[in-house]
Amino acid sequence: MGVRPRAVENLVQRELARCRLCGAELRYSLVDLGATPLANALVTPERAALGPDPIWDLHVRVCSRCKLAQVETVVPPDAVFADYPYFSSVSSSWVEHARRCAEAMIARFALGRRSLVLEVASNDGYLLRHFASRDIPVLGIEAAANVAAVANACGIPTETAFFNHALAQRLAVRADLLVANNVLAHVPDLAGFVAGVSQALAPHGVALFEFPHLLRLLEDVQFDTIYHEHYSYLSLLVVERALALAGLRVFEVIELPTHGGSLRVLACHDDAPYDAQPGLAEVRAREREAGLHTLAGYDGFAARVAAVQRGLRDFLATRRRDGRRVAAYGAAAKGCTLLNTSGVGASDIAFVADRAPSKQGRMLPGCRVPIVAPEALLAAPPDDLLILPWNIAGEIAEELAPLRRAGTRFWVAVPALRAL
Repeated sequence: MGVRPRAVENLVQRELARCRLCGAELRYSLVDLGATPLANALVTPERAALGPDPIWDLHVRVCSRCKLAQVETVVPPDAVFADYPYFSSVSSSWVEHARRCAEAMIARFALGRRSLVLEVASNDGYLLRHFASRDIPVLGIEAAANVAAVANACGIPTETAFFNHALAQRLAVRADLLVANNVLAHVPDLAGFVAGVSQALAPHGVALFEFPHLLRLLEDVQFDTIYHEHYSYLSLLVVERALALAGLRVFEVIELPTHGGSLRVLACHDDAPYDAQPGLAEVRAREREAGLHTLAGYDGFAARVAAVQRGLRDFLATRRRDGRRVAAYGAAAKGCTLLNTSGVGASDIAFVADRAPSKQGRMLPGCRVPIVAPEALLAAPPDDLLILPWNIAGEIAEELAPLRRAGTRFWVAVPALRAL
């Protein structure tokens, strides 16, 4: 599957001996997925000719003190985000989710032409454009230069940088709404990040975070959402503790279906005039009932992961024996984790189709399954199609209805193998 990175590649791994939030020793193992390549480091033909892909250990531990679930091996962010292949606007359902979020925040907090909306990890401007279209000033912060360039070209002012306290001080802005959706998990230094949020937030401003909920990851065996660029796997319990370090408090929590089950958390400065809403107590209670405040709440996850991997391997072996051709859809990072950690490769999956032109013509790292345009599915319909982004499987199945009519059977593998 690969070899460990050479020093000349400037990709140096660092083993975490202590929790990145509270400093306690990391002893409890949630799941060890072995050594895998970077999930979004799609392989060009030129790179493929150089040999196997670099790999890093992918082992998640839970801090016995603060209960932060985190990868043990930290790959430098520059290595992950230098040339990022994910563009949020490719998913129509995600753009619609962003539109609804923007409309709700505009109405709830009376945002207008004198307001400022700051988004951290703003990607290609998929969210900020909904505020800009209402003449609300916006500013994006995006670490991936290639993605930030797309946003700027679309008229969304975007800084290419990693967000932290120092950057917030340099920008010297005070946001009425600061959005950090699906970025907390990507932050190696949570304390420094939330300090930056506090610095950039107006006295009565609101910080909005969305992140996949650790509780759902555990309940639904969503181990394929574990990859190196996700440094942390978050519960409300941990997020509240992290925000409190910077004088921020949570006043609202909304459960969302996105990414297999996410939380939308609204936070403010300690002395801001926002009362706690019922959703906060409800999610706190659910996490406590599940035992996320104790290590016992995390027991048994690794065995359930192994069962999913075994089920996928058995399914593909049966398909090969029966002479059926299997393809996949969605060159998402979760698909890389699923295939690589399950021991699945190009001999099992003919190709993976994806709508994003930036991914086509490349290969998934490690397993080296080629990525093609969706038209290839209709040109030569496979017998079976494994939909890798199970969180939007319904949307994908609807788009590919002609393929189903041609006789292809649709499948997802998480939380258990099933036909759609």
